Amino acid sequence: MDKRCKQCKEMFLIRPEEEEFFERISPKFGLVEVEMPLPTLCPDCRNQRRQSFRNDRVFYHRKCDMSGKSFISLYPEKTPYTVYCPEEWYGEKWDAMDLGMRVNLDKPFFEQYQKLQRKVPRLGIDIVNCENSEYCNYCGDDKNCYLDIAGEGNEDCYYNLFVKYSKNTVDCTFVYNSELCYESINCYDSYGLQHCIYADNCSDCLYSFDLVGCKNCIFSHGLRNKEYCVFNKQYTKAKYEKYLKELGLGSYEQRQKLYEGWLKYKKEHAIYRSNFLINCENCSGNNLKNCKNTFYSFNASGSEDCRYLYDVLDAKDCQDLNYSLYKPELSYELISTLNMNKSAFNMASHYNSEVFYCDLTNNSSNLFGCIGLNHKQYCILNKQYTGAQYAELVPKIIANMKKHKEWGEFFPQSVNPFAYNETVADEYFPLDQKSAEKQGFKWVNMNEGGVAEGVEIHDDIEKVGESLCKEVLVCEKSGKKYKVIPQELKFYKKLGIPVPHRSPDQRHRDRIELRTARKLHERKCSKCRTNISSVYESGRTEKVYCEECYRSEIY
Repeated sequence: MDKRCKQCKEMFLIRPEEEEFFERISPKFGLVEVEMPLPTLCPDCRNQRRQSFRNDRVFYHRKCDMSGKSFISLYPEKTPYTVYCPEEWYGEKWDAMDLGMRVNLDKPFFEQYQKLQRKVPRLGIDIVNCENSEYCNYCGDDKNCYLDIAGEGNEDCYYNLFVKYSKNTVDCTFVYNSELCYESINCYDSYGLQHCIYADNCSDCLYSFDLVGCKNCIFSHGLRNKEYCVFNKQYTKAKYEKYLKELGLGSYEQRQKLYEGWLKYKKEHAIYRSNFLINCENCSGNNLKNCKNTFYSFNASGSEDCRYLYDVLDAKDCQDLNYSLYKPELSYELISTLNMNKSAFNMASHYNSEVFYCDLTNNSSNLFGCIGLNHKQYCILNKQYTGAQYAELVPKIIANMKKHKEWGEFFPQSVNPFAYNETVADEYFPLDQKSAEKQGFKWVNMNEGGVAEGVEIHDDIEKVGESLCKEVLVCEKSGKKYKVIPQELKFYKKLGIPVPHRSPDQRHRDRIELRTARKLHERKCSKCRTNISSVYESGRTEKVYCEECYRSEIY
């Protein structure tokens, strides 16, 4: 079925198997089954809408509204919401049920939901069981970490996104089980990598792409189980070490030249896999591992019978999920969730079953429009009902939502606690203020105020002193102010890495540009000319191979 997206006005296809999915997830309340309507937005606009509800890295200093304690928060001091620090939010001094409301079937549902949202305290920053890692978000079991986003089980890690079970790793994205890595992307079980993309079980490699089981390689690509290689050519150990020593890696200016040269070399000489699909069966997308019947999905593993997944683990029979982990099943339109079952239209909620339009709600079932609940059942707008009352009332609420065209849609922007330019939507779907507001998103002025005189950073890391950590630096690209923290400088000194001249946020955005866009294009294999679907557009100059040609060339 072809439909026109009500947001971007482009046509999009709803396949028969998607229609079957919506039939399967149509919820039942008592004896009444409520139809789950087909989407009115295209997949990209649905993704953009969900991502506009997630603030990863725009932090504010503020006080906890319960204890008065100063802490790092996703919400500024001036906000319409009550905001608690994690210790108080997870504590037992308050109960979100005390703030519940009776639903009014004569009023729009989200108008009532917004009133509840203004009453229930919000979790100021999402960190669980972390030690000395207050300046992090969506993290669990981190120790001594700083600006670690969506991390888990990390130690002494700084400025990362989706880095897990790693140590002493800085400025990396999607790096797992690794140590002493820097400015690397999509790397696993590795040690001592710098400026690497797609490296698995590698050590001491620099400026390299698509390596497996390699050691001591630089400016290389597509190698398997090699050591001491430069530009894919074999060196002796002595010759390699001499070459490495003469590169002058401690100089920022020299590193920039090497980096630009590597990008040019990679683009001209590397063989690009059309899509990275590892141990997958009947799948489409990119960066998928151990998936089956999973389509148009990106950065997912262990998923089966799914569509439109973005950063998801172990999903089964789901569609339209972002940052949803730990076995979500039969669920739709979720963001920032763990272990959700038979649920739809939820955010920042974990270990729930049959919950709809809920936020910050955990370990619960049969909830509708609730916020901040834990271990609850049969609640609407944080008000307790019996099972029979719940089954009778929810279909009436949905009937009212249909009148206002609310049912079947994710949360509207009227209840979005964040401005567009505070969220990850702005990273993947960048907009200027005028365009964002025209589409109904909020916008916040992030002007830092004043003009900072940038302190000159010495080109050679050996000549940089600890006093630099007391200075305010200015990003050479964005003009934003930033600082170097002492433990970060210690890392640079240890590995001989020059101090970056760009802010952490700009470095993060630079890494986004290095990753392929989350979009599929029809094109031809650069070698055999067969038609393929790839994240690399037709007309690009890279050599993009179909899976068969890639394997014959690399292996």
